[in-house]
Amino acid sequence: MVERVAIIGIGVIGGSLALAWKERRPELHVTGFDQPDILEDATQRGIIDHPASSIREAVSQADAVVLAIPLDTINSVLNSIAPHVSPHTIVTDVGSVKQPVIEEANRLLPNHICFIGGHPMTGSELSGLDGADAFLFENAHYILCPNRSDDQDQFDRLTSLIEGTGARVLAMDGSEHDRIVASVSHLPQLVATALVNVIARQQKTNPLTLQLAAGGFRDMTRIASSPFKMWASVLDSNQSNVDHALSEMIADLEFIRNQLREEDDLQSLCPLFEEASKVREEIPRDFKGFLRPLYDVFVYAKDQPGVLSHITGTLFQQQISIKDIELLKIREGTGGAFRISLEDGPTADAAVHALNAHGCRAHRIH
Repeated sequence: MVERVAIIGIGVIGGSLALAWKERRPELHVTGFDQPDILEDATQRGIIDHPASSIREAVSQADAVVLAIPLDTINSVLNSIAPHVSPHTIVTDVGSVKQPVIEEANRLLPNHICFIGGHPMTGSELSGLDGADAFLFENAHYILCPNRSDDQDQFDRLTSLIEGTGARVLAMDGSEHDRIVASVSHLPQLVATALVNVIARQQKTNPLTLQLAAGGFRDMTRIASSPFKMWASVLDSNQSNVDHALSEMIADLEFIRNQLREEDDLQSLCPLFEEASKVREEIPRDFKGFLRPLYDVFVYAKDQPGVLSHITGTLFQQQISIKDIELLKIREGTGGAFRISLEDGPTADAAVHALNAHGCRAHRIH
């Protein structure tokens, strides 16, 4: 078993891994390496056991090294750890592109070091240690990409370690992984970004646009808030696969536009809608995705002082944490509606029960 882990990069993913292992495998010794202020914060919070002052100190005694760092820094860190990693050590990463990283690891690490590419299929809208969550990986797919056929024992050791976070490990070829995530992760990011920019241009001529784009549109484009700095290296590393996914998307949009322009009868679009509806129902509901979904509750409130305090206070008393809150509408003298977003379904149900029991009218949005 892996007894000592070094995590290079104590951000959302690195910090969440450490917290998950603290929760499930408290005997595991976790060393962290990052900027001094981040290490100090992580140590004070009990997220890591030991803050390393150098790369060499971090990895030299580790059974497994996790590179929880941006893709554009992987090569330099692989170079740095190469002379100091022990022969039995497993090295893995958490990046959302795999094959280029695997190839660089094969080139930069000694042959006796086992590198296995990794990608947790979950994430957070937050950044840094503030976004670290012990349950981030719970019920999420965690992709591992075996590198060499003779590393089965090491692969089994890493699988056991990752399953210790609550994740479900799925073995996959690196190139296959990159083709899939181009469609299910990288393409949605670009589509959401483009869609928000479309309404941004419309907003300049009609100020009502953003008001009407609330609710479902906001949820649909949530990932458009992701910073370009995070995505630049991802898109650069997976260019050809993203290009192919974009081409397929553009072809579908061109088909729809042509039908709208040329057809009197739009029944030709019916199969497109039906197929989309059918396939969407087949998307697994019992796994997390790249960005954790929020579960929404509508709360109808009277127009009177202290009503918001009453709502939030009721949830606070039940130790229910609000992830997002939005005033949807208000009519003077009659009241309005709030949309409250919560972590998961059971929490949303508990919120509805508590609010209804304390004089509010609330229901889930499914």
